[in-house]
Amino acid sequence: MKHFVLSIIMVALYINIVAQAKPAYSQYVLNNYILNPALAGVENYTDIKLSLRKQWTGIDGAPTTTYITVQGPIGKSDYRTSATSFAVPGENPRGKQYWESYTAPEAHHGIGFTAVNDKAGYISRWSVAASYAYHKPLGIKTTLAAGINVGATGITLDRSKIILANLDTYDPAIGIVNGEIKKIKPEIGVGLWLYSARYFMGISVLNIVPGKVKFAPDNKYATYYTPNYFATLGYRFAVGEDFSLIPSLMIQYWEPQLTGTHVNAKLQYRDEAWVGGSYRISNLISGYSAMAGFNISNSFNIGYSYEVATTGRLRTYTGNTHEIIIGFLLGNKYSDACPRNVF
Repeated sequence: MKHFVLSIIMVALYINIVAQAKPAYSQYVLNNYILNPALAGVENYTDIKLSLRKQWTGIDGAPTTTYITVQGPIGKSDYRTSATSFAVPGENPRGKQYWESYTAPEAHHGIGFTAVNDKAGYISRWSVAASYAYHKPLGIKTTLAAGINVGATGITLDRSKIILANLDTYDPAIGIVNGEIKKIKPEIGVGLWLYSARYFMGISVLNIVPGKVKFAPDNKYATYYTPNYFATLGYRFAVGEDFSLIPSLMIQYWEPQLTGTHVNAKLQYRDEAWVGGSYRISNLISGYSAMAGFNISNSFNIGYSYEVATTGRLRTYTGNTHEIIIGFLLGNKYSDACPRNVF
């Protein structure tokens, strides 16, 4: 029975990959740029994020996702969003007074880069993309950003890791020679991001150009690249002078009919530390997670999340999920209190 359940899990995982769904992230709220190119240039500094996600640690060959993102502004005058650079002694520079006096930055550009590697069992998928975004103020406190990323994505099937009874060396579903099991195609994504001191919302589409890639020529077996749709929104509530509560929601849909809903809440102390939790409802495997993080300095921060699967009997075998995200802030000449528009 255990081997049967594990087989079901890996089949579900395979469907997830061949449908070209983007990886799930517990801490998406810390780096929405990974899902929406419109966030390139949203900050006053160059923001670098590195992440490692080990999913379903109880399964041999379970998904492992790593990524690096780099994004920063061009031509951004940050004097209107640097009120916290001169903190008043005895006052919280990220308190109510700052958010009440917040004003949108002037129109500016943003650029970025993303590299992702998602590996599960004998299948690996990677993608690289460069991004451009334009940020335009719509009022005193609100800004709308539009972005696009262009790059390439590839999928590799490692025949040596396939452990099945009576494997046919010439099975056309998995190719015959090494040159037939590595495929690359272009990838395009677009997004919109509306943000202010109090709220953010965005929509994006990745894998915008659908298509399919065959591992072997002249056969019906193929890997399908399908569009991935994301809708995100969140709001900042002041909890006294020193704390802010930021609930958010992210809905992911990828064809033909798979949906994931992420409900997240983050409680932040000034701009120094945060704790939070989230729950993911998915067609594949649902789960809840806890997270915590620190802004160790004005140039370094770290976050960690621990996720537990909740999908019935599968929970016994999947194990739990760990995700770590490390951030480097280049050119952040202000203190830890420098406002972070991605919340």
